[in-house]
Amino acid sequence: MRIALLTEGGYPYVRGESALWCDRLMRGLDGHEFAVFALSRSARQEEAGWCALPPNVARVRTAPLWGPGPATGGVRGLACGSYGRRDKRRFREHFTALAEAVCRTEADADPATGQADRFAAGLYGLAELAAERGGLATALRSESAVRILESVCRAPGALPAAHAAQVPDLLAVVERLERALRPLSLDWYGQRGQDPGLSAADLCHAVGAGPAALPGLLAKRAYGVPLLITEYGVRLREHYLTSAAGAVARGVAGAPVRALLASFQRRLAREAYAQAQLITPGNSHARRWQQRCGADNERLRTVYPGMDAAPFEAVGEQTTLLPPPDGARPTARPTLVWVGVGGPAKDLGTLLHAFAQVREAVPEARLRIVETGGASGRTEPSASPPGGDASQGRPGTPHGPAAHDGAAERDGAYTAHCRALAARLFPHGSADGAEPVTFEEVGGTAVPTLADAYALGGVVVLSSVLEGFPVSLVEAMFCGRATVSTDVGAALEVVGGTGLLVPPCDPGALADACTALLRDPARAARLGAAARARALELFTVRQNVEAFRGIYLELMSRHPVGREEAPAEDAQPKAQVHPFAHPAESHLPGRWAAAAARRSGSPVSSGLVSGASSSAVNGESGAPGSAANSPEGRRPGSRPARRPSGTRTTKGSSAHVPSWARPDRTAREGAASQRPAVERAAVGAEPGEATAP
Repeated sequence: MRIALLTEGGYPYVRGESALWCDRLMRGLDGHEFAVFALSRSARQEEAGWCALPPNVARVRTAPLWGPGPATGGVRGLACGSYGRRDKRRFREHFTALAEAVCRTEADADPATGQADRFAAGLYGLAELAAERGGLATALRSESAVRILESVCRAPGALPAAHAAQVPDLLAVVERLERALRPLSLDWYGQRGQDPGLSAADLCHAVGAGPAALPGLLAKRAYGVPLLITEYGVRLREHYLTSAAGAVARGVAGAPVRALLASFQRRLAREAYAQAQLITPGNSHARRWQQRCGADNERLRTVYPGMDAAPFEAVGEQTTLLPPPDGARPTARPTLVWVGVGGPAKDLGTLLHAFAQVREAVPEARLRIVETGGASGRTEPSASPPGGDASQGRPGTPHGPAAHDGAAERDGAYTAHCRALAARLFPHGSADGAEPVTFEEVGGTAVPTLADAYALGGVVVLSSVLEGFPVSLVEAMFCGRATVSTDVGAALEVVGGTGLLVPPCDPGALADACTALLRDPARAARLGAAARARALELFTVRQNVEAFRGIYLELMSRHPVGREEAPAEDAQPKAQVHPFAHPAESHLPGRWAAAAARRSGSPVSSGLVSGASSSAVNGESGAPGSAANSPEGRRPGSRPARRPSGTRTTKGSSAHVPSWARPDRTAREGAASQRPAVERAAVGAEPGEATAP
């Protein structure tokens, strides 16, 4: 089947924590054909280049969510002054509906009042206007948009922070809304020219419920393409965290801007969750956030992120043999290891204070703090799941080179503060001359690789106060190390019963747990062996890929190939729907397949194609099986057909034939075997205007 992978700030760019996850998913599902539709977050990201594309990636389309919008008149139909009177009225109507939904409080968003539907009405209304007029960039940055937002913020029932919004705040909000809504103006939907775009996809897989989900929402609304959303880091949570961090920094958005953009993120996530056929959070922590944002529990299915265990295999194999009952095997001095990227959220200060208490009970203990910011660390695309790089280029947060340098400067200052604290807490070294606390980096002579970092000690510590999916804990479990972690994020779900959990910001509890394992190496070894078995069962690439293989087939079985209705004059009853009536094997090239097709009457050419064309001529908008008349909003049969280029799709369009049921599959596969087509989509541009990156 054809899968459209929708990303934001991740694949196919080299930098970004979701790049490797997407790459492993597509390489593992090599039986499917992928088309990548990527939104970049910064110029730095585009300059870093792309990953090596798998052979089953047939096409890549990119568009920026950064930088200024197109200049007035630079793209046809964008300037608000070029709109006719009717178009101006439509823009004001749709943008007012969207702005009112964003500015209203949660108490006013009750479905009975109709406020919950105003965001969707405004969003899809703007999308239709963008499809007809060529884009929205200049209109969204116009004075009319600012005045509408100002009037809505001053209206009764608006957010308390919105009442205090000044003109600079309104200008900042309008600018960032324009960037977040740029996918509405892209030429990815087969609306102009001969490019079918997302209409040719059998499934849209969005990595996140932010702007990356917008193309999937429009494809579902226009063509009935099912939508799957995968999130390992919830966008709204990340927005809150970056807003809280930016509230104390200089030169960042004020409280009105942060409140309005957070409301926009919440409304967009709620609409994406409502329209998705299935949502796959990476852990129960993310699942709870999605439920709080309005996701239906019946559509949620937890799929743990897949990580490569091969780099840690050599270290982990050393723990397969348990120590004798009378004690552990002879080892070096007891050592605690912390591995990660330094920052205030990691709370290394609490760890240092806890280690001071550990030294009182175990004087020979050592603490080795290893940062993964080097060339061999985890700053390159790693096993971290999508959604981890929250702050880079998010609407409402600083982004680009300046923001990246500012974050690095803050992390460097925090590391320097921790070094000074360690020098004060441990002014004298050990009796053997070794330093009790050392700061190292992966890639140096002492720690060449990430696996070597975990091999430095028998107990791995995580002292974070904020954490999503704790990647370092899983890596430690792959290495067969016992873990002591604060109970934050998904730590409890990851560790299970194979490690010790303590409350955050509690040096005494952290010290007691570390001391207990350092004094009992046999127990630490048993916990490490159990942790490795758990990690290999739940958190490998194979289990992640196989889970999505089953999800893809399940979603396609819910939207099966149907035998089309005969012309009205024949008055024959509509045939029953047969899931997977024409499997992909029936379209394999070769003489034996052609002979089998001739003997069986070639149902593909005689049934699907002719039936689809007759349906397009006669129309089936009032059919009982259509999406509009389905009692649960789900089509029991096939999806609406692709609309012709240059035309709009009405609500009752005819059935869409999935790519794996079309007779031109062989020709398409032959074209896909060549080098993937790479295009850079201009906002609102014609397909012929796209340029290669």
